[in-house]
Amino acid sequence: MARRQGSGVLGMLAEAQRQQHRREEAQRRAAAEQQRRYERAQREAQRAAVRGEKEALRAYQQSREADAAARTAELDARVAELRGVLAAGLAGPAFRLTEASARTDVPPFDPGPLGTPVPMPDQGWYQVPPLSGPQAYDPLARRHWDEQAAQARARFEHDWYAAQAAEQERQRRLADYRAQYEAWAAERRRLVGEQSGQTDRLAADLRSGAADAVVELFETALGWRDDWPEGFPVDVEAAWDAGARQLVVEWELPPYEVVPAVGRYRYVKADDSEAEVARPATERRTVYRDVLAQCALRVLDAVFRADESELLASVVLNGHVAAVDPATGQEQRRCLLSVAVERAAFDSLALDRVAAIDCLVDGLGGRLSARPEKAEPVRTARAARAVAVAPPAGEDEPDLFTMDPIDFEKLIAELFRRRGLDTATTARSGDEGVDVLAEDPDPITGGRIVIQAKRYRHTVPPTAVRDLDATMVRQGANRGILVTTSGFGPGSRRWVEGKPLTLVDGPMLVSLLHEHGLRGRLGAAPAAAADAGRPAPETLAPGQNTPLAAEEVAIAFRSSGAAADLTLLLLGEAGVVRGDRDFVFYHQPSAERDAVVLRPADGSATVRLAALPEDVRRVAVSVNMDTDTGLACDALGEAELELRAGPGAWLFRPPADPAISAMLVAELYRHAGGWKLRAVGQGWADGLAGLARAHGVDVS
Repeated sequence: MARRQGSGVLGMLAEAQRQQHRREEAQRRAAAEQQRRYERAQREAQRAAVRGEKEALRAYQQSREADAAARTAELDARVAELRGVLAAGLAGPAFRLTEASARTDVPPFDPGPLGTPVPMPDQGWYQVPPLSGPQAYDPLARRHWDEQAAQARARFEHDWYAAQAAEQERQRRLADYRAQYEAWAAERRRLVGEQSGQTDRLAADLRSGAADAVVELFETALGWRDDWPEGFPVDVEAAWDAGARQLVVEWELPPYEVVPAVGRYRYVKADDSEAEVARPATERRTVYRDVLAQCALRVLDAVFRADESELLASVVLNGHVAAVDPATGQEQRRCLLSVAVERAAFDSLALDRVAAIDCLVDGLGGRLSARPEKAEPVRTARAARAVAVAPPAGEDEPDLFTMDPIDFEKLIAELFRRRGLDTATTARSGDEGVDVLAEDPDPITGGRIVIQAKRYRHTVPPTAVRDLDATMVRQGANRGILVTTSGFGPGSRRWVEGKPLTLVDGPMLVSLLHEHGLRGRLGAAPAAAADAGRPAPETLAPGQNTPLAAEEVAIAFRSSGAAADLTLLLLGEAGVVRGDRDFVFYHQPSAERDAVVLRPADGSATVRLAALPEDVRRVAVSVNMDTDTGLACDALGEAELELRAGPGAWLFRPPADPAISAMLVAELYRHAGGWKLRAVGQGWADGLAGLARAHGVDVS
């Protein structure tokens, strides 16, 4: 049965309650829906905020990682720059004395923007359009037009006066600028004139072989480039040995710190920091040694490329760093590399393809510190401070035979000090057969050295050599040196074979003294020639050279001992004969249509330099013992080679060496359009055959 709805008051109340309930339910549902929408919006906002924070964090972290990568790239670029030190030097220009002076032309005056006049205003730009039509008769329009025209004239006058003032200021500044240019141009012309004169004087001094000029040239050549990497010092000291045609260079090397200790940078997200990752110690040491070797090759290349006149026969390079001595705590120079290089050996290198360390150590025979990061030194081939111009022998030089014994020992100590050893003389009594004690500072090959000095006129007996051997053992030394003013016999030479003993005879001693700027001669100075037209000859030490002013050279060889033959060889650019016809000896006594004539009977020869063809670059003068006698050069006695050319005369006393039987005594060579003479003293144990083979003669 269907329920019937009441129609009375109760029904009305019930309906009203139902309506109220529905309204309340609708409100509740609306409120709940609004709450849900609000909560959804809040959650979406939170999610958006989180997404924004993550994106911002991600962007921040990426920027930090990019910063770390950029700093790492800078480190990589620095290491690449260090690995390219040699390549950068080879790619750069060479120093040329002929191009070193400033340009002689002064650039013309360029006023720049000041050369453009200030534009003047055009009055037409300021005209007010005339009135037309009914406005031309309107008093109000006419008054307004007059006001505009007056304002336009005022603007024109203001701009015109402003332009005039600007033009006057331009002309004033232009005049000041021109005056500055004229002053600069005059000073530049003065400096160019001075520099040109200095360059001309330097070139003249170089042609004369002046040591100061040679040093200035090469120190300038090494210091003018400014493309070394940051942190590389450019500090050079040079010395010139004219006799040996050798330049000794002391070069400051970069410190170990030029190789970055950091290998890369890494961003750490966990604590928002940047961490340094250390470069492996092995890699850093390897890079540093390679940098040092590259520096050496680059310096050598700069020196030889700057030698336009081919002054140099060889170069000695010593590379130093400033380091703290762990024993004293004091800063001192440590030699980390040293190399002596002949020009021919260096010219044969393809520097753009070499491995720097292998080239320096194996190819050129140089020394490179095994642990340069610890400033572990090596022994120098020759120090610049030990180089000085060798004075000619004369009365002002002390006679080593008559020198006070103590002074002689001090002289020997100073000689070896200049050769890089730490030396000290011993007391006169209780010296146990030691005159000089020396220490070689090289940590690998160095050690204690005992030196004996024998001021003898006769041959040193073998017993003195055997005594030195025993003294060396007694002193705990690893080398012994016996120095004498006389010579050594075959027995002494045989005794030292295979032993750490060195024998220095009189001629070698004089040569070493002169090589290191010390003075000394053996016996009285040469007496003046009886004939005033024939000056007393100047004595040359091995390696010394002198220019020849005459075109004919007379050669004479004399010996108070065994007989020897004079031999001459005509040599080309490569240092060898052009053919067997260039070998002038007793069976072939002339060459080049008597330009070279040998007189075997009296041991003399004549060389007409002007008659020699252009492809003959040198004439080697040698002495060889008769092979049938079996004698060596120590049997020559008081031997001397005398050369005369015009007013000049020179004397060379070859060393009395029992180990050789043929010797290249002197050579005449072309230089700068003329000829020069050089004393040599190089020997061959296999006699004339060895000498001939060394110069390209077929002796088969």
